This record gives sequence, structure tokens and C-alpha cells, in this order.
Amino acid sequence: MNCWYVAAWDHELIDGKLLSRTILEKPVVIYRGDSGAVVALDNRCCHRGARLSNGRREGDDIRCMYHGLKFNAAGKCIQIPGQDNIPPKLGVRSYPVVERQHLIWIWMGDPAQADPSKILEFNYLSDPKWRGKPDYMHYKANYLLIVDNLSDFAHLAFVHTKTLGGSEEYAYKSKPTAIERMDDGFRVERWHLNSDKPPFHKKVDRAEGKVDRRNIARMYVPGIFFMETLFAPAGQGADKGNLQNAKQYRNCQFFTPETKSSTHFFWDYLHDYDLNDPTIALSLNKSMIEGFLEDKFIIEGQQEVLDADPNFKMNAIVADAPLAHFRRTLGKLIDAERAALQPAAA
Repeated sequence: MNCWYVAAWDHELIDGKLLSRTILEKPVVIYRGDSGAVVALDNRCCHRGARLSNGRREGDDIRCMYHGLKFNAAGKCIQIPGQDNIPPKLGVRSYPVVERQHLIWIWMGDPAQADPSKILEFNYLSDPKWRGKPDYMHYKANYLLIVDNLSDFAHLAFVHTKTLGGSEEYAYKSKPTAIERMDDGFRVERWHLNSDKPPFHKKVDRAEGKVDRRNIARMYVPGIFFMETLFAPAGQGADKGNLQNAKQYRNCQFFTPETKSSTHFFWDYLHDYDLNDPTIALSLNKSMIEGFLEDKFIIEGQQEVLDADPNFKMNAIVADAPLAHFRRTLGKLIDAERAALQPAAA
């Protein structure tokens, strides 16, 4: 609970929209006030439980359109039509929010611990030398199943043979050159030398010849994934540092639990070449959606299987090393947070 999650892209709040979104099982309404500040409140009027997202924004405040109670950005009730006396404690919970690099971050835990310096930076989102197309997808699956999927590069060859992976050869011939286990996740680097271009890259780079391909993935607790991808002409020595004529991509993915069996997925896939050609970002976005839908089909089916038999036990293989480390790391942090709450509960 005590960490920052992505709640929305900034473009989801245009035109005064009241965005209704469930985050960590909690109903939240998010909006941008006239001052420009973003507000996040419990999406339930404290009077009769009506959704505030069905209400009306008034400046930085919000009015419930059931009986007209009005709440300020801090969640305090400041007006009750027909009633002069407003109980001082009457209001709804407000959540700390921070807007950074086109993302709206929310803190669902103890507000006193909401330190903005703990928000992960992904500077490519605001760097004019990179171009992408931010997007959103919804999964009917627990967010950790999606994290597992991204922690395992071997699945590229089979789930994404004709989209992101390129061939089943990728699973046999590309091996991690480095796996770093960290206190907040892991880092994996993987090379595939003298390979055919995967279909998504071939669509936007029509030059002939094979490529040397590198992926560097970094997964952070609780579910944030960054990846650097590079394609260079095969044999020119990209693995030795010669990046001449290389084309690069930067991928960011943010997984926010909606419920125990559903997830908000925010992502962007950026490129560093031909920035004046908008069709590249559009093509890459379309290719990524095609690939993510392949993942979604597998993962949502996996969730159905696990729901049908909660006693089913997964078995590990060598490729699972990063995801196993991530699950252990996250588990320790959850246990520590729960242990800290027990004395307060008592």
C-alpha cells in the first residue's frame, strides 16, 4: 500500500473529466481543478454513498449530484444545501497525487509516508529527442501474473513469434548475458546476434540485412517495467560499443492493481529516429497492442485456471530466476508493511 502507483495519464483528465477508477480495491475519482492541480478523492459521497464521479466539478471542488453536498480538494465537506451546520469531520478521504512526465501518480497508503522523491523517473517521456504514443489497457488478471510475463524473455519466441519476438529461435539462441538481483527488483540484459528483424521493427525499418539486437529490462517493485531496446547492423560491433546507425526504443509499463483479479496497464513505446514522421509512433503503438493482446489472451486464461483451482502449484524452470527473485523481494516488503501495521491495529 505504501508506494506510488500510476493512476492515469494526464490526457485522461482533459475537458474537466471526472475519471472514475478503482485502485487497490478502492473507488477513486480523479480530476483536474481550475487551478490546474490534480485531485483524487474517495469516489463515494459520505452521505449516501453515491458516486462523486457522477457529480459536478466546481473549480477545484466537486459536488455530489444526489443531495448537493460539496467537497473541496482535501475532501472536506464545505456545503450542505439547506443546512448551515456542517460537522467538522464530515468529508471523504483524499489521496496524495503527483503529476510528473505526463503521468498521474497516487499514494493509497499512509499519507504521512507519501514522499514524492520515491517516484521513479522515466525521462524519455518528456525528452523531445524521443517520440511515442501513451496508451492504456485493462487486464482481467492479477497484476503479478503480468509482472511474471514481463520477467520472462523466453516467452517472446512462442507467444509473439510473428509480432514482437520474430522467431522461436530467440528462445534457443538468446541467453541473458547478465541478471542482477536488486533490493527493489532486477535487471536483465539479453543479446541476440545476427538475427532477422522482428516484424514490429521491420515495419518501420525497411533496410535489408540482419541485425544485432539487445534488450535491457529493469523491473521495479511493485510492478513497473522499463526496457531499452537496440537494433544495429549485424556484425558492426554493437555488443562492443559501436552504435553507429543503431535504432533504439524505450518502453515503459506501469501495472496498477484494480482488484485481486484485475489490473490497470499504462504504457508507452518510444523511438529515437525519424521523429518528424508520426507514422512510426502509430505503427509501433499498433504493433505493441497486437503483442499485448497475445499476452492478454494467455494471462487472462491463466487467471481463469488459477481461480478454478486455488491449490494448483506452479513449478519453476531456469528462465524463472528473475520473476522468482521479484516475487520474493515483493513478498518481504509486504510482510514488513503488515508487521508494522499490527501494533497499530492492536
